[in-house]
Amino acid sequence: MNIYEEDILDHYESPSNYGTLEDPDISYEEDNPLCGDKIRMELKVEDGIVADIRFSGHGCTISQAAASMLTEKIKGQPLDEVKKLSKDDILEMLGIPLGPVRLKCGLLALKVLKAGAYGLKGWPGEEDEESGE
Repeated sequence: MNIYEEDILDHYESPSNYGTLEDPDISYEEDNPLCGDKIRMELKVEDGIVADIRFSGHGCTISQAAASMLTEKIKGQPLDEVKKLSKDDILEMLGIPLGPVRLKCGLLALKVLKAGAYGLKGWPGEEDEESGE
């Protein structure tokens, strides 16, 4: 097993920043219906900086490890920089090649993070239901 695989297993078995935040500034959740992975991210933002972050959910080793690694990477970073993260950043962070099916697993956390960072408050359509519009 290479060092990247060991790191992925460590993050899966003992994830960093797993849990929830009280009164998060940003919260978003999504799943991958093809494989059953589900991730929720919650962020506290102070003066444009990610002051705290938590994730929760369930899924395969890759999706959960990627979420854990991503939370470590962005804690303390400016939200504007977080918005610039790309697929390549995640693949570099994971350090292993991912086939097409596993790629969706590896990128779910980034998708959730970016949707939250860009201001989506929940599932598409949820805002209208809550406000009665």
